[in-house]
Formats: sequence, structure tokens, C-alpha cells
Amino acid sequence: MEAEAVSTLTVELDQAKATLLREKARMYGLGAEEFVTASIEELIAHPEPEFEAAVRRVLAKNHELYRRLA
Repeated sequence: MEAEAVSTLTVELDQAKATLLREKARMYGLGAEEFVTASIEELIAHPEPEFEAAVRRVLAKNHELYRRLA
């Protein structure tokens, strides 16, 4: 069986959010990277309607900016 390709993402967080992320990860017995990976996998598998609506609002609001940056 062939190994699946992996992508690496870099996320910038202010110190307060990074601290909260590490604390939340510790609550689950995970490192920060493991916690983020598990959270993303869960969100992709089971997106919440409120989150989906928020994403659509942000994308619509910033459509022109994203178009210019592309």
C-alpha cells in the first residue's frame, strides 16, 4: 500500500490563542498539532451548520479582496 501524500500548513496565532490551544489540547491528552489535526478531521467529517453559515458570510464579505489576492 502506497503512503498518502501529506500537506503541511502554517497557522499564525496570537500568544493568547496559542496558549488556549495548548491548554485545550492538554485536556485531551494531545499535543497542539495532534489536537488541531483531530479538530480539522472532525470538522471536515461533520461540519456544523453554524460554522458553514459563518464561512459563507466571511467569504461573501471578503470576495473582492480574495479575488484581488488570487
